[in-house]
Amino acid sequence: MIQVLLVEDDRVLAQSLKKYLEMNDFEVTLAYSFSEAVDLLERKKYDVYVFDVNLGDGDGIELLDDLRHFRDDTPTIFISALTDIETITRGFNTGADDYLKKPFDPEELVVRIRSRIRRKEEEMVCGDIRFVNGRVYKGDEELDLGEVQRNVLAKLLRNRGRVVTKEELYDYMVNPSPLALRVMITKLKKKTGLNIKSVRGLGYTIDS
Repeated sequence: MIQVLLVEDDRVLAQSLKKYLEMNDFEVTLAYSFSEAVDLLERKKYDVYVFDVNLGDGDGIELLDDLRHFRDDTPTIFISALTDIETITRGFNTGADDYLKKPFDPEELVVRIRSRIRRKEEEMVCGDIRFVNGRVYKGDEELDLGEVQRNVLAKLLRNRGRVVTKEELYDYMVNPSPLALRVMITKLKKKTGLNIKSVRGLGYTIDS
C-alpha cells in the first residue's frame, strides 16, 4: 500500500483528506506542524509527501528544501491557498513535483499522487542517458537537472518517435514562452548530449 505523509495544519481539512485518501487505498500519516513532520520523517520512510506551504511553526517549502539537501527524492505535492507566482516558483525550484491550489477536489489529489508514483517507478533509456526514479544519469554520472527540465525530458523520452507539441511542454513551465522553451531545450541538449530536434511550428522530438 502506498504510504503518504500529509502535512497540513488545518485539522478539519487534514482529517477529511486522510479519510478520502484511505478510501482510495492509500495509507496516510498525518502531521499538523513542521516539527511534527520532522519527528515522523526521522522514524519512517514514505512513498509520497503532500505538504501545505504555510504551517503554524514553519514553511513546507523549507521542509522540502531540507529533505532534498539530504538527497531525499520522494515525490512531493504542495497544497496551498497561495497562488502567487513567487510562491509557486519557490516550490518547484526547491524540488516539488506538483502544486495544487486550494480549494481542490480530493479526487484530483488522488490522480496526481498516482501519477507521481508511476513516474517514480519508470525507467527510460536513450543512448547513454538513463531516467530512473525521477533522476537522470549520463553513464554513471547523475546530471544536475532542475525539476522543470526533468519533467520536459521525461515527456520527450516517453513519446520518442512522435512530436511533443510546445503546448504540452508549456504545462511544465511557470512562465512559458517560445523563447523560454527554446532556451531550456538548448540546455537539455548540452547537458544530455541527446539529439532533441525542433519541428518548425509544432514542437520537439527525440527520434526512436
